[in-house]
Amino acid sequence: MRRALAALALLTCTLSALLVGAQVNPYKDGTPGVTGYRSEVLAEVMIQEDKFLRLAEAIPAEKYTWRPTPDTRSVAEVFLHVAVANYNLYKLVGTPPPAGLEVKGFDKSTTDKTKIIATMKDSFAHARKAITAMPDTDLDKSLDWFGGKNTERGVLLFVVRHAAEHLGQSIAYARMCGIVPPWTEDAQKQQKQQVPPKAKS
Repeated sequence: MRRALAALALLTCTLSALLVGAQVNPYKDGTPGVTGYRSEVLAEVMIQEDKFLRLAEAIPAEKYTWRPTPDTRSVAEVFLHVAVANYNLYKLVGTPPPAGLEVKGFDKSTTDKTKIIATMKDSFAHARKAITAMPDTDLDKSLDWFGGKNTERGVLLFVVRHAAEHLGQSIAYARMCGIVPPWTEDAQKQQKQQVPPKAKS
């Protein structure tokens, strides 16, 4: 019983630390102007945006060309792949990509950290705009999808899942480069502040 209570206390402290350290909390602050399912999607996109940008800032510029094996994307390419998906996939729910955007080769267009972070910021702004502009009445609209059918609701789910997969990949890349994700650092600092100092004997 004591072990169970100790585990529960640790879990509570960890969750509290994560929420305190987080810069963005749409579950608390809401998603103004968006309700229902689109609000749930937007909340996830906002959290992903925050984590991607914080991680991109934390990774040194010289690591942007790093890749675990020759046949995988580099750090820069993963970030740009997520950005181009934000620009391109939301056309399926009514918001076209910016004029002149060339999807092919976009993920290899630059390795400059400053440009990549700016591109990611713009792409997530595009995503938020697309979700906000989409009418709830369109959520159940059907469209052709990978040889079958899907709804626009399903497209939103896919876009969130796609970004989440690459966030996990980026976290693993950062760890392999010796970078602790900033939100994990926040939680660790918070935990240290909550642990009382040991009394001297």
